[in-house]
Amino acid sequence: MKTLVKGGRVVDPSQDLDGAWDVLIEHGRVLDLVKPGAWRGKAKVIDAAQCVVAPGFVDLHTHLREPGFEGKETILSGSRAAVAGGFTSICCMANTEPVNDIGAVTGYIMAKAREAACKVHPVGAPTICLKGEAIANLGELKAAGVVAYSNDGVPIRSSEIQRRIFELAQQFDMPVLVHAEDPDMAAEGQMHEGFTSTELGLPGNSPAAEEIAVARDVILSRLTGCRLHICHISSAGALDLVRWAKKRKVRVTCEATPHHFTLIDEDVGDYNTLCKVAPPLRSREDRAAIVKGLADGAIDAIATDHAPHGVLLKQVEFDKAACGMIGLETALGLTLRLVEQKKLTLRRAIELLTIGPARIVGLEAGSLAPGKPADLCAFDPAATFVYSADRVRSRSRNTPFLGWELPGAVRFTLVDGRVAYK
Repeated sequence: MKTLVKGGRVVDPSQDLDGAWDVLIEHGRVLDLVKPGAWRGKAKVIDAAQCVVAPGFVDLHTHLREPGFEGKETILSGSRAAVAGGFTSICCMANTEPVNDIGAVTGYIMAKAREAACKVHPVGAPTICLKGEAIANLGELKAAGVVAYSNDGVPIRSSEIQRRIFELAQQFDMPVLVHAEDPDMAAEGQMHEGFTSTELGLPGNSPAAEEIAVARDVILSRLTGCRLHICHISSAGALDLVRWAKKRKVRVTCEATPHHFTLIDEDVGDYNTLCKVAPPLRSREDRAAIVKGLADGAIDAIATDHAPHGVLLKQVEFDKAACGMIGLETALGLTLRLVEQKKLTLRRAIELLTIGPARIVGLEAGSLAPGKPADLCAFDPAATFVYSADRVRSRSRNTPFLGWELPGAVRFTLVDGRVAYK
């Protein structure tokens, strides 16, 4: 039987749509968008009254921890957190144990993903064991099903090795997702280098560490023609370099995380390890530059960098704490705060969560055009919710946003036309 998602406001930037439409679904795909009340045939009706109906969100940067660190997160638990946040497609990073640097590990992840609540797309490690030394078999990884390559949080020191990875990725027409940081310059840094780090007596991580790495990789992308994607861009200077590259037609894109456009270094406060991330929370001026980049198109996507950690890795001294926070269930609410503050339009916000990231890794996602997979999210923009520990679907609770009241309660999420969250 057909399904009709009825009564909602469809916002689909991929089709430049914003208005009252009913979404007709059959066999897991969008059959048509019809005017309200126009469909007279039989269908199972899902009520979307008072909701924005958008394509399912796409996350380019999720840490699912499986295999190897299932106590922090599993593919199943992470996917349940994803659909609760409106995400229907997530790209899982390669820093598992064993590392996803061979086809067998990719195959394991894809097999486990068949049981997941959403679509899970593996990202392969371009170097063996993420050591930045020997290059992995990138052709094997692509054949096994990875959608991109990334050395994730272990930046590659050698420019020559990075160049060879870019050349191979260009031959395979695959994007390379980089954590842009000079590893030597950032090595001792515990938080953003500035007044607050001095006040707290913590070693600083200068934005120059990020900017040097972005500059190098932009140059290598221009040299090789590789599709370069900068993960979690955080500094105004790094974003200026991306703007420079885009004006010169370099194949570069970038993403920003909700925590980098919401928080600043001052939020570390009294050594709050929940605010320890990499790259670190930056200055007020850096945050303003990131928000501007989201609005004007310099930044192509919003990604969560969902990074689950157990209590023992966070409730320790700041310099010993692990970097990262969970983010799949708060990404929409934090993004809609920018809409409420009139710093971002609703259309642009949805574009950054849907078709923007989908295009970067070439996923058939982020659109409700007829024939596309019936992956969608319905949220009430006027309804708020308190993000409390008892509603967290992730296995971990490492987030500074517990207790925050956020806009945009997700009412339901469909994956291939089936209700994955309600």
